[in-house]
Amino acid sequence: MSTPATPPRSLAEALRTRDDASLAALLRSRPDLITPVPTDLTQLATRAGTRGSVVRALERLDRFALQTAEALAVASDPASYDELLALMAGDRRDPAVVHALPRALAALREQALVWGADDRLRLVRTARELLAPSPQHPSPTGLGPTVAEATAGMSPGRVQEIVTAAGLPSTHDPVSAVASLTKLFTARRRMKTLLAGAPEESLEVLNRLVWGPPYGQVTADPAPWLRWLIDRGLLLPTAPGTVVLPREVALHLRAGRAHREVEPVAPAVEAKATHRPQVVDTTAAGQAYTALATVEELLKDWDEGGPAVMRAGGLSVRDLKRTAVALDVAEPVAAFWVELAYAAGLLASDGEADERYAATPAYDEWLDQPAAQRWARLAEAWLTATRTSGLVGGRDAKERTLSALGPGLDRSAAPEVRHRVLGLLAGLPEGASPSAESVLARLRWERPVRGAGGGQRSTGGAGSAAGSAEGPGSGAGAGAQGDDDLRSRLARWTLGEAEMLGVTGRGALSRQGRALLGLESVGAGDGADPSAPSASSPDPSGPSGPGDKLPVHHHRPPTHADPLSPAEQATASAAAARILAPLLPEPLDHVLLQADLTAVAPGPLERPLADMLDVLADVESKGGATVYRFTPGSVRRALDAGRSASDLHDFLTAHSRTPVPQPLAYLIDDVARRHGHLRIGAASAYVRCDDDAVLSEILADKRSAGLRLRRLAPTVLAAQADPAALLDGLRAMGFAPAAESAEGDVVITRAHARRTPPRTAPDPVPDGPPTPDTTLLSAAIRAIRAGDRASTTPLKTTTPPNGELPRTSSAETLATVQAAVLTGTTLWIGYVNAEGAASQRVIAPIRVEGGFVTAYDHTADEVRTYPLHRVTGVAELAED
Repeated sequence: MSTPATPPRSLAEALRTRDDASLAALLRSRPDLITPVPTDLTQLATRAGTRGSVVRALERLDRFALQTAEALAVASDPASYDELLALMAGDRRDPAVVHALPRALAALREQALVWGADDRLRLVRTARELLAPSPQHPSPTGLGPTVAEATAGMSPGRVQEIVTAAGLPSTHDPVSAVASLTKLFTARRRMKTLLAGAPEESLEVLNRLVWGPPYGQVTADPAPWLRWLIDRGLLLPTAPGTVVLPREVALHLRAGRAHREVEPVAPAVEAKATHRPQVVDTTAAGQAYTALATVEELLKDWDEGGPAVMRAGGLSVRDLKRTAVALDVAEPVAAFWVELAYAAGLLASDGEADERYAATPAYDEWLDQPAAQRWARLAEAWLTATRTSGLVGGRDAKERTLSALGPGLDRSAAPEVRHRVLGLLAGLPEGASPSAESVLARLRWERPVRGAGGGQRSTGGAGSAAGSAEGPGSGAGAGAQGDDDLRSRLARWTLGEAEMLGVTGRGALSRQGRALLGLESVGAGDGADPSAPSASSPDPSGPSGPGDKLPVHHHRPPTHADPLSPAEQATASAAAARILAPLLPEPLDHVLLQADLTAVAPGPLERPLADMLDVLADVESKGGATVYRFTPGSVRRALDAGRSASDLHDFLTAHSRTPVPQPLAYLIDDVARRHGHLRIGAASAYVRCDDDAVLSEILADKRSAGLRLRRLAPTVLAAQADPAALLDGLRAMGFAPAAESAEGDVVITRAHARRTPPRTAPDPVPDGPPTPDTTLLSAAIRAIRAGDRASTTPLKTTTPPNGELPRTSSAETLATVQAAVLTGTTLWIGYVNAEGAASQRVIAPIRVEGGFVTAYDHTADEVRTYPLHRVTGVAELAED
């Protein structure tokens, strides 16, 4: 094993010098490295250098750490810390960069992207290949190849011409000539003297190329100022008609900096406004109540069977528009509520031949829960879901429209972005709402779009260097990225959705929102401030003043609010529900009846009352109070459901704080008197009535022609229409018929609640392997250490060639194992399992009997029993 005095020669040796805590940090930040668990540290190092793993690691670096890796990719290999510092801080040694660089380098080391001591820093080979400049893949730094790389295919005579034109003595070989030219370009004073004699046009060309892209095109007969640069090697040809600015020249012109703009410090999240915490909490509670009401209304609207499922899956554009109209919201908002209900497991397709969307049995269970718990379930589903409603209406890679509830809406980054945005809000003072742009700027710094600002090879007119320097947005990490990247869009959607859902209030994170993230500690009996106004109370708006007394909320210091484990999230959701419960208005058991045939519900109603009113009246308007209107159709609907006129009178009298208005009583009695006077059954269909004059009136009405009625008897009419069409037709004519069964009894029609078979909520699509917990990390590290010990510890016997399993005879194996039991020796064995898979293991034999050896397996960190006939051989480990 390597020691601090011996510099590591490979990443595997560098990993062997790490302690368990350092390895745990590596595996926690790059969980793909233990999926599955490597057999030893050599395999771990190999896996850490694979392209897919390195790309994932680079994508998770913050902007400054990524810029540090990009600088190492254009530095020497290996590079010293001083060289890296010069590339990052420049000749002026920016104090902020000097202070932040050790942290960035430590992050790269922790993730095994950089290894080696400070005097021999090495970037993992795959990362160097991804970040180093090449004609096909320009560097994000905008730098080109070195002088040695650019002159690799140049003739020795041409190299000597460049050396001579640059004022250097000629050499005997091209290698020393290139070294001499490199030394000139890296000497600040000598380069300053050389450029002092350059034509002004030549300096202008260099200024256009200095920040990238470094390539330009020239004609076969370049202009004199271009010829001056080419002759002295300040521009080197890479292909016919193409020249490049050497890296050493660009670094001199940049004052040693690899990046145009270095961002060592994360941009601060700025507070746009500040409100009293009570205002934030009650506003959020009001939004939470609205969210519950909206989801209930959505599923109530689909109670008898919702829209059909399209052949390709999802909701059609027309059905989404109808849903938006029914909910009185915009289509993107309707898509959000539909997707939220689906993510919470309240909505699914029924799986029938005529497949339609409907509520699931879990919806009925959800309705029976207290309001705060129902909200917590919605909020938790939103926080952890990978389905993204903001994509609805867009197009996928095949230019197909993305539909609500359809395929293609999963984005693995969504849960992490939601947690991070809310975590940034948690870092602000209580009651502070951030500006959206500052949140987006912070997220872009934490997860920059790699290579988005990198230079591209450009073309231009003949006779001129075409690669011009870009403006202050060029170079990786310089300036803000466009809002079209996915994380920025997810962040914008998160801010809006959190407000609609009641996680935030007036843009600030509410107390229940903090609890949802696991940042708020609350006891079983703890809740909101009893003096705080409820969601239905008048809102004391406005920012807090100097005299306002803010409540003391006991919460943990804000963290990055990383996604919680399922058990931790369940605990956090329960805490959020306890905090929200006192802020939600209590359900009411009464309404206010008015003389204009309306009823006003001044708040949320108890469920039996609300369900009955939905049958007896139509909702006219919503808001802080819901207005119901009684119509002949709505009263007939209640009578069709089996209620009598006396039942309706008793119901209204019991649940109204005002007397039942006379017009409403007359309406109920009038509709009830005519209800069921006509009876309709199946002949195809027939109409019977004890009053033959009513039947004569129907026959005389021209509107009945489409029903094709004829009289069979004085009190019976027959129709060729089916009973349902006959019912609708007579009701449209102003009559109040009732359907009857084959036995002559009135058929009571109630709304049929359509439910799907039991369905589970959709599983989130993970963004790579999940972060391992402490138990898994400990077990994985023990297994890796044991496997590494088996592969690297010197053996008393001769090591088999090419890493083969040890080979001993059956008698030797048995004798060695029995001796190890007596002496407590640790053995290295080769083992082939029942499937024929071979492996190496380090065991401490405990007993041998019946053809089996029972031993403590250091590789698996547990006691196991192995058949001796499957052991290919044994070898004792050296005592040291």
